[in-house]
Amino acid sequence: MAGDDRAAAPRSAVPARRRGVSLLLAAVGLLLIVLFAGLGTWQVVRLQWKLDLIARVNARVHAAPAPPPPRARWAGITAASDEYRRVMLHGTYLYDLTTPVQALTEEGSGYWLLTPMCTADGSTILVNRGFIPAELGARTRYAPERASGDPCAAAAGPAVDVTGLLRTSERNGVFTRTNDPGANRWYTRDVAAIAAARGLGAAGPVAPFFVDAGAHQNPAGSPDQPAGGLTVVNFPNSHLVYAITWYALALMVAGALWWVARGRGQGYDDDDDERHD
Repeated sequence: MAGDDRAAAPRSAVPARRRGVSLLLAAVGLLLIVLFAGLGTWQVVRLQWKLDLIARVNARVHAAPAPPPPRARWAGITAASDEYRRVMLHGTYLYDLTTPVQALTEEGSGYWLLTPMCTADGSTILVNRGFIPAELGARTRYAPERASGDPCAAAAGPAVDVTGLLRTSERNGVFTRTNDPGANRWYTRDVAAIAAARGLGAAGPVAPFFVDAGAHQNPAGSPDQPAGGLTVVNFPNSHLVYAITWYALALMVAGALWWVARGRGQGYDDDDDERHD
């Protein structure tokens, strides 16, 4: 009998250990349910934010053009509050100080042509006049000229009206190359860097934004006649798919826990195994 008791002792500890493992798995399962459900809810919140953003931008893009923000507002301009507003400019282009910025569009690879515009209030605003193909050699034709003195004081040519979309200054990102002003290699439309490289500060304040000109905005006889109106206003919105995916994972884990609990409730556990021994 003593020998039988000693042999049974390890067997009686097995169900307790397995019950501990089951409790641990249940705790992990509940944690995953909370995590997945939380991620799904976060995506629902992001979905609402994205829908509001799309609605705001659509309203701006299709609104009647208005004057650009005055200087008093420049410090407070942000992408959230001002990006893609339709604005109307009136001024004189400084074509000699055009900066070509590499671009990839539906028309192929090439350059955006950013040209300073001197406005009546003494400000300078960079205008993206449009796109030209790479084979036109914009980087070499538009040499890295730097203004001497006040370029707007000597601006020649008639004043023009331009309607376009306000864009906030771009910065070098993780996947973009770094601008090289000395070699006239530009990969982002960094307003401050372009203004510094072209010496535009002497002409008065330079707006901290640029304007994407609409289609057919180039005056007759202006250099290159770049294609305007190519701004892509598109915001990927996959938040609903992500939300459904996270909620589905939460339901799958909940279903697995229910299936395990149901199986144990029907007697398929270690105690039954012992009773059949």
